[in-house]
Amino acid sequence: MHPKTRFLFTASMDVDPAQETLFNEVYDTEHIPQLLKVPGVLAVARYTLAPLKMSIGGEVKTMLAEGEPKYSATYELETAEVLTSPAWATAVEEGRWPAQVRPHTRNRRHILRKVMGV
Repeated sequence: MHPKTRFLFTASMDVDPAQETLFNEVYDTEHIPQLLKVPGVLAVARYTLAPLKMSIGGEVKTMLAEGEPKYSATYELETAEVLTSPAWATAVEEGRWPAQVRPHTRNRRHILRKVMGV
């Protein structure tokens, strides 16, 4: 984690299967690079759900993430106000994301967490 990170913003969503290739291309080549230019955005990492099997209570269990979106991205932020800045507002509306990708997403979740102890 970047030493200046004070907040973690997570955007999670599902995408129509027919649009997954476009979704991943635009996210990696346009959306993330544009958001990394926003002052106060320190780092971005993307994730996809993976099967979970773990030992808990003395037995190995398979946990289901029912209803959880398939894709997530976590943004490391210096302040929570980054998300309401003019630079953020501009960046999230640039490129192919708003017209060609966003309409094909669903089950969207946005979460902001404050880093503890800093």
